[in-house]
Amino acid sequence: METSELLRHRIIKNLVLQHPEKVADTAINLWEQMATQIISVVGEGGFNSLYARSVFLAQSTFSWLAVGSLSAQSDDRFAELKMSFEGQKPEQVGEANSLLLITFTDILASLIGEQLTTSILRSAWGFDASNRADKEFKNE
Repeated sequence: METSELLRHRIIKNLVLQHPEKVADTAINLWEQMATQIISVVGEGGFNSLYARSVFLAQSTFSWLAVGSLSAQSDDRFAELKMSFEGQKPEQVGEANSLLLITFTDILASLIGEQLTTSILRSAWGFDASNRADKEFKNE
């Protein structure tokens, strides 16, 4: 299981760093893609609870992360997160988003299992993302 967790974390870090010039937009895009898949499994309320807990935990490292609730409308769901990213340096946004995504997926994996979590992430972000991270992991 430890290897799977490291792989999941590596996938997240690779995706967050994919477009350093548009790190905030990339972050929101990753959250939107993941939210669609996870809401179909745990529902809107379940997703919102996991997200709120993840933000709360990540705030100990990045106090500027948005605290508020998610919007019910999917096109505006992460507006507060995007606003909190806007005043930060790209490196900080990337680090904060990596921590937030890793925290979220760690909590999710503890609830529904590593295999289902990884499957959901592959559905959300595509097989290419996980395959690239897997190849890099095996080359180390």
